[in-house]
Amino acid sequence: MDQILSNFSLLLQFPIVNLKIIIDGIMIGALFALAAYGLALVWGVMNVKNLAQGDFVIAGGYVAWWLSNQGLSPLMGVPIAFVVLWCIGWVIYKLVICRVIERDLFTSLLATFGIAIIIAQVLNLLFGSDTQSIALDYDTIYFADGFIDIPIAKLLGVLMAAVLATSVVLFMKFSRMGQAIRATAQDSRAARVLGIDTEKVYAFTFSLNSAICGAAGAIVVMVWVIQPFYGITHSIRAFVIVTAAGLGNLPGVIAAGLGIGALEQYGSHIFGIGYQQAVAVLLLLIVLLVRLLQQRRVRQSLK
Repeated sequence: MDQILSNFSLLLQFPIVNLKIIIDGIMIGALFALAAYGLALVWGVMNVKNLAQGDFVIAGGYVAWWLSNQGLSPLMGVPIAFVVLWCIGWVIYKLVICRVIERDLFTSLLATFGIAIIIAQVLNLLFGSDTQSIALDYDTIYFADGFIDIPIAKLLGVLMAAVLATSVVLFMKFSRMGQAIRATAQDSRAARVLGIDTEKVYAFTFSLNSAICGAAGAIVVMVWVIQPFYGITHSIRAFVIVTAAGLGNLPGVIAAGLGIGALEQYGSHIFGIGYQQAVAVLLLLIVLLVRLLQQRRVRQSLK
């Protein structure tokens, strides 16, 4: 308890520490938001709550890590992980997801939970259970007399996440497939009447989500660590962000992702690094409780 009070008082005595925590949180939160946007796509278009979201992220990280060990530039791992996870997502959709779209919520949760277990076990068998990361030989930028440090590797990760997110948004807004995806999300039956192949849209959407997660994982492994069973924490973060922001609310997803990143960094600083992941679980419980109270108020007003 004394250590927690000491860490909290440090934030009050040295405000510059808060700025460092916020900067670190924003850099990590940008990657959370990227993975959460993919979840929002699948959830909004297909009404599938993908519990394997974080495992796709970890799988993309291992693709980039393996390629780096083969001598390929870590930056090239991002587009390659995007393509590899696209293919994996398409196969998973054809084998499993296409069979649960019209089913109830429990069925989709059970199916995606099984996919998450399979991905984690396969990664564990292939690469072992040790944590892995890619050491980038980049410098660090220092500000405020050295109190604030920004590793160039993290800065590159944020920029790549921003480029990918912008590309996806432009694709969704201006391409024919993007328009078909948005139409299917609004009303799948009406989309079928208008001649849209919703089966093709569903397959494309799930594959795109997997590819986004793969690219996010390839960035994560350059600025953080991965391990086969870390997927659940990324899934929880994605669910917190989407639930807090709401489906189809991209600015809300970005804001929630950056906010959760900052809160996790504060939790890590005050309570210790071991409680960083517990912050994500606590936030999920708080968001679900708030949503439940909001629904009760709406029902009472309707009465």
